[in-house]
Amino acid sequence: MASAPVSADFYLHVRVIIGLVVGLSITRALSGFSGFVQHPGRRKLYGVHLAWAVSILLSAVHFWWWEFRLSSVSWTFELYAFVLAYASLYYFLTCLLFPDDLADYGGFEDFFMSRRKWFFGLLALTFLADIVDTAIKGQDYLAHLGWEYPIRCVVYVALCGVAIATRNRRFHAAFAIANLAYQVSFILRLYNTEV
Repeated sequence: MASAPVSADFYLHVRVIIGLVVGLSITRALSGFSGFVQHPGRRKLYGVHLAWAVSILLSAVHFWWWEFRLSSVSWTFELYAFVLAYASLYYFLTCLLFPDDLADYGGFEDFFMSRRKWFFGLLALTFLADIVDTAIKGQDYLAHLGWEYPIRCVVYVALCGVAIATRNRRFHAAFAIANLAYQVSFILRLYNTEV
């Protein structure tokens, strides 16, 4: 029996650590959601926070699915470090959405607004990292995404900048709802394919 190519073995090795980081993100989000069921009256809920929590959970699951396309690239330590850092952004985002302690805050709205600069700064960074990640996957993959992809990235980074600057509740509600609707649409339209 012939042994598997070194690159396939190496990518499996890399996927394990990336999977652990993304798995921690998903676990943190699911644990946060289960806390709402376990103790429904303990913490004051905030719809914007919930919408972003669903969005980041969906993003982490989506990230893990489509990182499979990195199986065909030539790996270097720099690429490994980049993909690991990119995956870590989802963990940081879920930690910001589901903190260990809310004792100093009046609920999720108060906490979310006080940490919005961190949250939206990291969220903008995920879109910038995605541009690099997409370029690594090759020209064919970028072409598959079409004209919408670069516009999407620029608009999201700009909207994150506005979200950092404003505490306007209507803006945050509209951004959260529009994001979730668009994210589901984007995934269904462009990524509902077999690997």
